[in-house]
Amino acid sequence: MRLRVEFTTEPFDLEEAPAHALAAREVIEAAELDAVDVGPFGNTAEGGADSVLTAVDALLRKSLQAGATRISLQVSVAGEDGK
Repeated sequence: MRLRVEFTTEPFDLEEAPAHALAAREVIEAAELDAVDVGPFGNTAEGGADSVLTAVDALLRKSLQAGATRISLQVSVAGEDGK
């Protein structure tokens, strides 16, 4: 199964990326995921279920440790592997 995750971390800072946003970006970019899109107001990534779920766990832990006060995320089934 393939999953798609969409997430944001808060609080926002329009002047520079806060530590929690950088931590989330680092986790997602280092994970074995496809179609990673990181932006100032939302982030998405897609990959196999195990890879996405592992990345989400690390993203939550590291972002909270880096000062996030809220993390909004949505995980959706994007299809079956190989399709």
